[in-house]
Amino acid sequence: MSGTVVVRFGTWRQSSALERVDLYTRATVYVLVWAAVPAVIALSLTRPVRANAPAVLIAAVVLLALALGWRAIGLIRKAFLHYLGVGDMPRREVRMGAALTGALLVGLLALGAFTGMTEYPMLTTALGCATMPFLCGYAVLVPVRTGVRRILALNAALCAAVWLISGSVPLMVAALIALTFAGGWMAMTVRCSAWVLGVMYQLREARDIETRLAVAEERLRFGRDLHDVLGRNLAVVALKSELAVQLARRGRPEAVEQMVEVQRIAQESQREVREVVRGYREAGLGAELVGAQGVLKAAGIDCRVLGAQAADELPPAVHAALGWVVREAATNVLRHGDAERCTVALRVTCGDSRTAVLTVENDGVRPPAAPSPASGSGLVGLRERLSGVAGVLAAGPTGDGHFRLTAQVPLTTGADERSVREEAR
Repeated sequence: MSGTVVVRFGTWRQSSALERVDLYTRATVYVLVWAAVPAVIALSLTRPVRANAPAVLIAAVVLLALALGWRAIGLIRKAFLHYLGVGDMPRREVRMGAALTGALLVGLLALGAFTGMTEYPMLTTALGCATMPFLCGYAVLVPVRTGVRRILALNAALCAAVWLISGSVPLMVAALIALTFAGGWMAMTVRCSAWVLGVMYQLREARDIETRLAVAEERLRFGRDLHDVLGRNLAVVALKSELAVQLARRGRPEAVEQMVEVQRIAQESQREVREVVRGYREAGLGAELVGAQGVLKAAGIDCRVLGAQAADELPPAVHAALGWVVREAATNVLRHGDAERCTVALRVTCGDSRTAVLTVENDGVRPPAAPSPASGSGLVGLRERLSGVAGVLAAGPTGDGHFRLTAQVPLTTGADERSVREEAR
């Protein structure tokens, strides 16, 4: 799955919600592994074992448990990457983990044989803990049915070995319970955690696709408008130009009239293209508010628009300038951070100096990646546009994981408004 990330432990505050879930899931599995390894070591060093089993065998079991825990961490990490579709099958780690697990289980059974099963009843718990590190990674790599069949076969073999060594049915039942919970149940729990993590990555990828589709739809709309404007005119220009060439070759004076007509159509096409581009660049504030809300919702972001009715009170020049602010702000929300909520608020202050205030605030901003008020070509362009209507722009992180963009434009009347319109043109 494309876009999978690996989160470092030192970047929790700067991580997105998905990255935090990824980190939490992996760390939980690692904790399970390293909780099982000390348990195996502790159960291998109890007083009955120390008194009856050879020291070399005890040391070998301890070293095998440590080696299995170390190799299991690498297996689990690569197993998750393979499950999410960004890594190859870790066959070497699987073989190594299986060999270490088998050697550790044989060592524990040997400790039980030397110590005596009646004096070492905790062997069943040690066997269950010994299967956890390998099975937690292996269960993520194989299909569920395959994993269940192989775990059941392993548990049956270990229970049979306990019964052959001890001859006790209650100990065999205790071994079955320990193996089922420690090995089987934990392995299936890890598999379910990997499935949940995979679903979340798919949802993020689907949200990214929706965002790209929304942008592509807008490009198609603009392309259709240009096609509708230029298609017919260019066809007429081509025909009249061809006719003018034929007439010129024959020395006919009508060729001049045809070229004059071509010139007129070309000038008309230029005017129509400028109108299309002007309409795209200077869309009304109301339309931009609706469009931004639709695009953000399509991207999975909860977008609220407050005070949209105040747009009716604004002069045309302010309409166009604030429309650009909304468009650029929505683009920044999609491109930067991992926003879940966005609020767009428009209000007109009362008093002697009436001012239109537009605020766009979103969450999910990573502090190191948050653009500063003076950075970004988009913000520079917005300041230039707002300067044409005597407006100011302020943008930056609020310090609590939010980013706020505020545009203020003073509202003028009468002659001042006419001068602002002329300057905006």
